[in-house]
Amino acid sequence: MRALTFLAALTLGATSALAAEEPSGCDKFKWPIHNERAALTAPDRAKLASGSEQAVVPSSAITLALVAPQEAGLPTVPERAPKDGSFAGFTRIKTVKAGLYTISLSAGAWVDVVQNGRLLKPAAFSGATDCEGIRKTMKYELSDKPFVLQVSGAKENSISIAILPIWPLE
Repeated sequence: MRALTFLAALTLGATSALAAEEPSGCDKFKWPIHNERAALTAPDRAKLASGSEQAVVPSSAITLALVAPQEAGLPTVPERAPKDGSFAGFTRIKTVKAGLYTISLSAGAWVDVVQNGRLLKPAAFSGATDCEGIRKTMKYELSDKPFVLQVSGAKENSISIAILPIWPLE
């Protein structure tokens, strides 16, 4: 009986470990990522300092410089506390057309979107490892008010970000 209990526990542990692994490969995202990946790997990405302000949602991907979390001056406490040795930063977007957008990152990091003084929850999330240029993408319903995009927990001191509308926006 002990042997059966041990085998059951071992099987359950192995199943849990496999379930926790993220999918690998560009074909493992939950929706097509062609536009997001193309934007994130385009050579003409604007380089922005953390804390910069954009008049409108950038029409192409940006590369945001990141700093140590204690130096980042994030306007809102991140929903997930950044780990020691990680990087953080933010940008403000003053004008946005209301609608559904994908916010995609070139590397793993935590994203907080703050609009009207509150953290927005993504409508959907997808991520995969081993896909050059893109690590995760989320869908957010944004109103026509300014918003702040915060990144924290990044392993590198810069990250590429694409904020793309899902058409049609009215």
